Amino acid sequence: MKSQIYYEDIAEGQLLPVLKKNPTRRQLVKWAGVSGDYYEIHYDDSFAKNRGLPGVIVHGALTASSLAQLVTDWAGADARVKKLNTSNRAMLFPNEDMICKGNVTRKYKENTEHLVECEIWAENPRGERCVTGSATISLPTRKSQ
Repeated sequence: MKSQIYYEDIAEGQLLPVLKKNPTRRQLVKWAGVSGDYYEIHYDDSFAKNRGLPGVIVHGALTASSLAQLVTDWAGADARVKKLNTSNRAMLFPNEDMICKGNVTRKYKENTEHLVECEIWAENPRGERCVTGSATISLPTRKSQ
């Protein structure tokens, strides 16, 4: 069971725990089925290479979902993700590590909510930021409102 974090425990600049994934070709096919994204660059090497790619690439939305998992695993069950934005910047390939990272960039109160903003990103093994983004999370507080 994951522990819950609270607003009082967070500091700007704090790093989120790293989440490592290793998407396989099988996972890409399953993701295509779930998401409806059957574009051949995600499962057919010849097709991908004919489009100028080095081979099959991981779906950007699959990487974005891993970044969502990074945030929700860190924040805990009583937190609420208010916003999540991502942007694809470079390619990830199947059977290579996807390293999801983040840090807290802002901590503030708005009305009755205790909010944190995070910069989030996924790197490939070459250290390139493949998907970048941000998240705003409402955290529980230990203090009564």
